[in-house]
Amino acid sequence: MSRKILLFAHTGRPEATAAATQACERLRQAGLTPVMSRGDLETMYGDSADTCGVRVMHENVALDQIELGVVLGGDGSILRAAEMMRHTDIPLIGVNLGHVGFLAESERTDLVETVDHIVNRTYTVEERMAIDVVVWSAERKIHHTWALNEASVEKGNREKMIEVVVEVDELPLSTFGCDGVVMATPTGSTAYAFSGGGPVVWPEVEAMLLVPLSAHALFSRPMVTSPKSTMAVEILPTNPHSGVLWCDGRRMMELPPGSRIEARRSAKPVKLARIHPAPFSERLVNKFELPTRGWRGPLQGGGPGRGPDGPTDPGAPDPTSTTPESRHATPESRHATPEHQEEDHA
Repeated sequence: MSRKILLFAHTGRPEATAAATQACERLRQAGLTPVMSRGDLETMYGDSADTCGVRVMHENVALDQIELGVVLGGDGSILRAAEMMRHTDIPLIGVNLGHVGFLAESERTDLVETVDHIVNRTYTVEERMAIDVVVWSAERKIHHTWALNEASVEKGNREKMIEVVVEVDELPLSTFGCDGVVMATPTGSTAYAFSGGGPVVWPEVEAMLLVPLSAHALFSRPMVTSPKSTMAVEILPTNPHSGVLWCDGRRMMELPPGSRIEARRSAKPVKLARIHPAPFSERLVNKFELPTRGWRGPLQGGGPGRGPDGPTDPGAPDPTSTTPESRHATPESRHATPEHQEEDHA
């Protein structure tokens, strides 16, 4: 049976349509079956949609037949695909056609290489923490959703702050007026939480973030909590206006005064496929275009077998040594051979 690869594309954009067409053709040439939604397929191929060799999702292909999802777009497209695939175990791999593309694994120029990795199954799958979000009002659960990046509780009225109580593990931490509060995952630490002054957290770190936005308070620092914690934001019932809950910037609901929003680690992570084993620090530098001019690498002894100019001989003397002899030696005696030293003392 042919392997089936599901493609997500923002087909309203010419560059996404061109990338999807190229990916479909490459997959077909390798003997794999590309699959797309009916809407995306008709946008790309028009009247030829049924004869282009691309299968239609939910019509002649079931979700449990899909091996991998390929997302052609930016972070927003990847979040949309993650939402659609939430109740499956299908991993996603992103090819960035947007701006930063922090969630994407490769760039548009690497599309052919990415497809070849898929064809050859030379990819790995990693799990990214998600959070479950529950909204309570009048002691009733009124909403249940989730987020890969973050759940943000925000003011619904532009002119006034929203008064909230933030809580961790069923204990109140502080009450203040603010523009909002972000409850984020490590994956989301480079998104909205980062814009709010939160720390960058490596994806493999098991933790969650609570980041107040423009809080009018003495204590309003971003906090990193245990992955076992439950974070909560209560909207004080005295607020004259409702608040708003946004999950990943995609799913929104109005929050009446007195609402309580809880976030905890989800039992179901999001699976992302990887083809580049580069460390996260490299991705951070590349995506944010961070300046690294002047970097020379670890000093000798500061890293495993590495000096400022590359790998070093572990048995070589350390030029930075500060032994008593080296501290008191003159330049001549440090470089003198045994014969010259004998002549000096003759």
